[in-house]
Amino acid sequence: MPNIKSAIKRTKIIAKKTAANKMQKSKIRTLLKKTGSAVAASAENAGDLARQAQTALDKAAAKGYLHKHNIARKKSKLAKALASGQK
Repeated sequence: MPNIKSAIKRTKIIAKKTAANKMQKSKIRTLLKKTGSAVAASAENAGDLARQAQTALDKAAAKGYLHKHNIARKKSKLAKALASGQK
């Protein structure tokens, strides 16, 4: 535990930011899982869910929640699954 006042403050800020980042990452993972299961089940709303997931991933890239290459990989995987599910 830090003794310096500014270090204590930074520790609190880091904890708050970590919690916010975890929440955003969890939301993205949940959306990707829902989209994946909809594509696998050939649901009618799979395209809408995929669009929502891609938007969420783009926002995550802009905010820096995930690395841009990680997001590109996830979007590519999602598009590939959607394309194979529509055939």
